[in-house]
Parts: sequence; C-alpha cells; structure tokens
Amino acid sequence: MTTAVAPSTAALSAADRCDRCGAQAYLRVELQSGGELLFCAHHAREHGDKLREIAANVVDETHKLSGTSTIATDGER
Repeated sequence: MTTAVAPSTAALSAADRCDRCGAQAYLRVELQSGGELLFCAHHAREHGDKLREIAANVVDETHKLSGTSTIATDGER
C-alpha cells in the first residue's frame, strides 16, 4: 500500500465527507477493486487495519489536523 497524495487525485476539500458519519473527510482510500472510500480521521483510525488490506492507494491528509499521519504503512508502525 502506498500512502501519498497522488498527482492525478484532487486534494480533499471541506465538501468531501466521511462515508461512515458525514464528518469532513481527511483520508481517501482508492480500492484495489476500483472505487474509493472517504473517511474522517476517527474512522480512518478505527478501520485502519482493514483499509491497508484492501487499498491500492491512500491519500492521507490527516496532517492538516495534527501534523501526523493516521494510517501507518508497513515499516512505520
């Protein structure tokens, strides 16, 4: 899994909302099967292990909240 802002993917905005609760999304998960999911920082942390398993790419903008990433990639734990 790659954790980076892909150049072809637009940055998340205040209009992007979490698919679980509707809060502002700070994480976009592009799925291996196609499609994407958006998560607030809380739900990204809650579902992080499963998201790493199914993600083709992750756009993590949680640094905008606290200066740290929510989803650790392999070797960052």
